Amino acid sequence: MKVAVASVDGVSISHHFGRSQCFIVFDVQGTEIGAPEVRPNTYTAHARGECDGAQGHHDQPHSHASIVAALQDCSAVLCYGMGWRAAEDLSRNGIKPFVIDGVVSPQEAVQQFVNGRLKPASGFCGCH
Repeated sequence: MKVAVASVDGVSISHHFGRSQCFIVFDVQGTEIGAPEVRPNTYTAHARGECDGAQGHHDQPHSHASIVAALQDCSAVLCYGMGWRAAEDLSRNGIKPFVIDGVVSPQEAVQQFVNGRLKPASGFCGCH
């Protein structure tokens, strides 16, 4: 299975899923975590700079279809915070969103996921 970690720079974990500049994707086989692949985030409006300064942006409906499509081969997405709409859209499409507790590396976050120590992001937003 593949697990994506939202990242601001390809090294550290993003505090906001939609603002991540890339996703670090790990191939997980049982308890073994494979080498990471970094995928640029050109899919979310935040990452493209389309939401900067937009008052009430989160009150407006917007689609997460492009990010869901970009991560369709992943079983889970890990980050420090995620809006409820993104969490719902990912979940609805078979990608389970999880929230990371504490400051850890992307590899450590995936290890927490493998060990069942992360909480689902559904209905949660640690970014606002």
